[in-house]
Amino acid sequence: MKVILKQDVKGLGKKGQLVNASDGYARNFLFPKGLAAEANAQAMSELKNKQDAEAYRIKTETEAAKANAKRIEGKTIRISAKAGQNGKLFGSVTAKEIAEKLKSEFGIDIDKRKITVEEIKSFGTYEFEVKLYSGISAKLYVMVGE
Repeated sequence: MKVILKQDVKGLGKKGQLVNASDGYARNFLFPKGLAAEANAQAMSELKNKQDAEAYRIKTETEAAKANAKRIEGKTIRISAKAGQNGKLFGSVTAKEIAEKLKSEFGIDIDKRKITVEEIKSFGTYEFEVKLYSGISAKLYVMVGE
């Protein structure tokens, strides 16, 4: 019997998959526990609509990430910081500060965990990478000065 899984079932499949299960297993275990639904015409059309919606969402997010990557690729962000006599900063420039600057300058909201930057403890220009989406990233520069 073909069933559509409503939740992950160990040894059978993941949520949203169309799988073949034995009749007894489906009727006595999967259906009563609400883990699966019978794969009739209505359920199949709902599954197809969900898959199409997910594909469209992924496509639009990928296009938006590519557009943002083109917009910020190779740009330089300026951050001012206080430092001692040797040019060493009091503290360091963090990914959080870089994310805030990206939001204020370019209007792109990026999670600080998506920014890969080495430790910045002195004045200068440093390269960092921003991961915008799976497989889409952009390289930028941060210039730290007074």
